Amino acid sequence: MERLLNAGQMKACDDRTIRKIGIPSAVLMERAALSVVEEMKSAGMDLTRVLVLCGSGNNGGDGFAIARLLSQGLSEQVTTAFVGKENSMTEDTALQRQICENLGLKVSRYFQNDEYTVIVDAIFGIGLSRPVEGHYADVIRWVNAQKAQVVSVDMPSGVSADDGRVCNVCVNADLTVTFACRKIGQILYPGAKYCGRLVCRDIGISADRWFCTAADCCGDRTGRITDTVPVFTYTEQDLGLLPQREAYSNKGTYGKVLLIAGSEEMNGAALLAARAAFRSGCGMVRIFTPECNRAVLQTGIPEAMVSVWRPDEPEETVKKRLADALAWSDVAGIGPGLGTSPMAACLLDFVLEYFEKPLVIDADGLNLLAKRQDAVQRSNVILTPHIGEMARLTGKSRADIASELTVSAQSYAAGQGVVCVLKDARTAVSDGKQIYLNTSGNDGMAVAGSGDVLTGVICGLLAQHLPCFQAAALGVFLHGLAGDLAKREIGAYGMTAGDIADCVGRVLHDRMKGMAKRR
Repeated sequence: MERLLNAGQMKACDDRTIRKIGIPSAVLMERAALSVVEEMKSAGMDLTRVLVLCGSGNNGGDGFAIARLLSQGLSEQVTTAFVGKENSMTEDTALQRQICENLGLKVSRYFQNDEYTVIVDAIFGIGLSRPVEGHYADVIRWVNAQKAQVVSVDMPSGVSADDGRVCNVCVNADLTVTFACRKIGQILYPGAKYCGRLVCRDIGISADRWFCTAADCCGDRTGRITDTVPVFTYTEQDLGLLPQREAYSNKGTYGKVLLIAGSEEMNGAALLAARAAFRSGCGMVRIFTPECNRAVLQTGIPEAMVSVWRPDEPEETVKKRLADALAWSDVAGIGPGLGTSPMAACLLDFVLEYFEKPLVIDADGLNLLAKRQDAVQRSNVILTPHIGEMARLTGKSRADIASELTVSAQSYAAGQGVVCVLKDARTAVSDGKQIYLNTSGNDGMAVAGSGDVLTGVICGLLAQHLPCFQAAALGVFLHGLAGDLAKREIGAYGMTAGDIADCVGRVLHDRMKGMAKRR
């Protein structure tokens, strides 16, 4: 698990490292500068003519230290320009500038419109909290117009470290070297787009010890995220959290999934969800669907059981069959391809009233839920809306939700008492007390049926007895890894949801091979 920090949390880590551990700020600044120079060299950048742009804050101090290191035999020509405000310069930044001047390095307020091979952006770092205007905006636009490669120190100047928004204008970096932990704004879009290749370096700042555990964290009274709500992401090492297979087991050991899915015009959604549930390791799948889908599903996924209902049957008859199917299952998922007919609404109402086991609500299930007046208020219910569905659930605009992705997921989960999987290019998962921000996946997954596959994956993990929040977060991560594998083998343009479902099993297979080698 990798902790992701906002600007306030990172500043607290930095401050406490200096004050409580006793590592001087100048030492941290020196290590930061060394890390950036090492990464520039490792990337094979042409350091012949380097321009270092330094701001007033400590990010500018990092820049002065970088310029000094480059001038010591690594670059033929280093131009150092101070583009900040004299009266705002921090003590450490003033010290680094003085060191440069003591060594005979010229620090100018201006720089020539020259052809540089590399430009180092050390203007703002993570501290920016206002729109970039005036002189600063002019400098950033000039940087973006150059042919030189651009290296940003800690954060591309103009991008918010908290949420990735662009504060009017921002540097478009080729490489960003950040310190201690990656920042939330480097993971969320559009910020992620402007970081280029993102590298995180350890410079001696201790981060994890300063923040409380997930169980102790919460939002403020408005439901907005505070600095005590942990945000994290998974790496491939965390696949070890997935359920283990046992030699002494049977199909019942790995759980029974019921999918209430499909309609006359959308039988593929049920098939994809069922395939993904099997690929994620569950033992049995049953699909509860209209009779018109029987032949397609029995042919397309013969491993699944199919229970059907007819549109002309009385509601009570359909409910009785659904009750039997729910009693059989360990986990249920409702919504993929279900439609929003009166019968579909009846099925959702019945499930919400009588089913007390883990439940995933997706797609049309969410559209139907948005028309209900009462809240779900159940911690073992997982909702998986995309931005449009979230807008219908909350009454907020798509733009507002997309611009505050983690806030939207956390506040909705806290208010409704559920686990919310808010799907976007970066999916956020929250139970109201913690936030998982996904970093796997790619643009090839923007294809019909991808969400149905995710529903199946989450249901499959729930059936194997993972807790709801963990099943949701790991399901999103695994789904993205499967998409990444499909992209490598098929390409983003030709990928289908079925490819993603099939690759789920292959990702898990590769994980088991890796574990066997480590043993």
